[in-house]
Amino acid sequence: MFRDLDPSRYNLDWVEVLHATIVLGGALLVAAVVHRLVFAILSRIAGRTDTPVDGVIVDQVRSPARWAAAAVAVSLAAQADVWVASVWNVVGKFVVPALLGWIAYAVVRALSAALEHRAEISTDIAAARSRRTRVAILSRTATFVIVFITVGLVLFQLPGVREVGVTLLASAGLAALAVGAAAQPALKSLIGGLQMALTEPLRLGDFVVIDGFSGRVEEIRMSFVVVRMWDERVAIVPTVRFLENSFENWTRMSELLTGPVFLHLDQAAEVAPIRAEFERFLASQPKWDKRTGAVYVTETRPGSMELRLSVSAATVGDLFELRSALREHMLDWLRREQPKALLHAAVAAGSGS
Repeated sequence: MFRDLDPSRYNLDWVEVLHATIVLGGALLVAAVVHRLVFAILSRIAGRTDTPVDGVIVDQVRSPARWAAAAVAVSLAAQADVWVASVWNVVGKFVVPALLGWIAYAVVRALSAALEHRAEISTDIAAARSRRTRVAILSRTATFVIVFITVGLVLFQLPGVREVGVTLLASAGLAALAVGAAAQPALKSLIGGLQMALTEPLRLGDFVVIDGFSGRVEEIRMSFVVVRMWDERVAIVPTVRFLENSFENWTRMSELLTGPVFLHLDQAAEVAPIRAEFERFLASQPKWDKRTGAVYVTETRPGSMELRLSVSAATVGDLFELRSALREHMLDWLRREQPKALLHAAVAAGSGS
């Protein structure tokens, strides 16, 4: 493969070496100057805009554009010098696909950063989560495809790999079966990730309950979803679990939720004073969003009854804190004002909790 690099084929002397050095150095110098001027202008234009997105895009494509400019310079120098051409004809086969893949990857990252910024400044929380989820999944899918194609193009420049490829193509039927069987998990994850992005059964930041785990969706990958629970533990759930099984999504449309606080009391308890105290206390709580606040007798058993205190809040966290505060306050109030309403241990065990 490297026989073209043999200097004896061209009878190189110091004059030819000097000529190649000057041509190559001059081409690289011109490329560096042009790159600096172009990106100086782009940076100045991006700095005058109202959004930082333009600056992010310029920064993302700056490095790959520098090396692409250098590759173009070497390619032009190869047309003017035989020695440079002998080197570039070998190295360029690997450099060009790698640079194209790098540029495509940088463009994907730049577009992802721009779309994520738009999602962050959006006032619609549900729409912002939807956009962030689609951007995250589709950008990872595009990155996977770019890396796969780039590596394939680079490897196929090697004669041994190319011969293997030709052999596989000659026996396409057997190769297709083998590759299909081997790639089935990866293809399943890829298709599952795309389906997750298009159908959006859950989004980044959603509060979900699945397989006994409950928490916020912290990250969505092609093959798994990261769910962070309240105690900072992390559950790694396969993506296909969300597509093939039922799960709870508490915040799919919005974070507005209603939750219960259950009180198991003696049947001698007076409901009217309990309801009055519940309404008085609830009105003083800043985390209550005033949508739902009611007391219901939802169950009666021999010697006991069940009260359901329904409250609502704007977020999952606010609802949890509001229910905890309400539960604690009502128990303290019952101990002071209606101690006989509280169940004894034996009765409470029989009525359940």
